[in-house]
Amino acid sequence: MKKMRILSLLIALGFMLSACNTINGLGKDVEKVGEKVQSASSKK
Repeated sequence: MKKMRILSLLIALGFMLSACNTINGLGKDVEKVGEKVQSASSKK
């Protein structure tokens, strides 16, 4: 179950990184992923 969650996050990160065109956009995308990971870990 944990492996599937990590795999899903990596796939989502790959899609987001391929979608952003600038360094600024990359920073925002990484920040959003960090927030999602943080919220997912606090729900345990």
